[in-house]
Amino acid sequence: MILVTGATGLVGTHLLVKLVQEKQPIRALYRSETKKEHAREVFSYYFAKKDQTVFDTIDWVKGDITDIPSLTDAFEGVTHVYHCAAWITFNAKHYKNLRKVNIEGTANIVNLCLVHHVKKLCYVSSIATLEEDPAVSFIDETAEWNPETQKSVYAITKYGAEMEVWRGTQENLKVVIVNPGIIIGPGYFNGGSGFMFKKIHAGMKYYTTGTTGYVAVTDVINIMHQLMTGNHQNQRYIVVAENLSYKDAFTKIALALNKPAPTKEATSFLLYVAYYLQLVSHFLFRTKRSIFKSSIRSALSNSFYKNDKVKEELNYTFSPVDIAINETATRFLKNF
Repeated sequence: MILVTGATGLVGTHLLVKLVQEKQPIRALYRSETKKEHAREVFSYYFAKKDQTVFDTIDWVKGDITDIPSLTDAFEGVTHVYHCAAWITFNAKHYKNLRKVNIEGTANIVNLCLVHHVKKLCYVSSIATLEEDPAVSFIDETAEWNPETQKSVYAITKYGAEMEVWRGTQENLKVVIVNPGIIIGPGYFNGGSGFMFKKIHAGMKYYTTGTTGYVAVTDVINIMHQLMTGNHQNQRYIVVAENLSYKDAFTKIALALNKPAPTKEATSFLLYVAYYLQLVSHFLFRTKRSIFKSSIRSALSNSFYKNDKVKEELNYTFSPVDIAINETATRFLKNF
């Protein structure tokens, strides 16, 4: 039995699609009926109406990675675990809850893997945990965490989660960690990369000057599956297909959505003006904030990632990010 946490998220749902296609026995952890039904909708992208009963072949278990009793039930008979569940936010006021979900939740998963003698655990981390070295052009799997540099609360908690996973290896748990870049794929447009499609479709004039890594969700799940079914263990793998500037990425998305590409540069000055205006508005009118100092640093930094380890060890060929952008844009336009 395979357990998938975060089964209703972007990676989790697409992973379920792959696993059911292979007729694997699957148990999926979900937190709400609304999220479960959204996952069912994503299944409709890949299966004809008469085949959508495959969704109900999954053993759906309602639970939470921070709730040990519900997790204990979910682990019965499980041999392999894909831990995709996480909370993503850059808002420092949510730090305690981020720690609870990302670090303590992952510790619970690791502990139950050990108790139930799970054969292998795959943890979905992030390139946010990989430290940039100014002396090196590209970031690879040897990049070491530097506690002296400024980090987002999200990066801190994902790194803490990785430490819990590595702890498991000291107690003979076999693990693999994947560090994806920005994941592009259809299905979720209120957060993550999907929110970029929503913003650009609504009209976005500005781009930022940074660069980061991008990857199709299909590549992420294919690599996870290969790592879990192969002899790979106790290693991390950067999962990035291409390094793109935000300007290039935004332009590609805009063209796929038949919208004008952003043409104005959002300078550091403009971003911090927007940050302080949002902050004032939040305090006065309790409006929602979307710009944080850590997200500004990220938007302005130029980070380039190497994917040689995945390509060489798995003999893997990444699909072009353009394809993922076009597929996601097509699905977006059908929904909105």
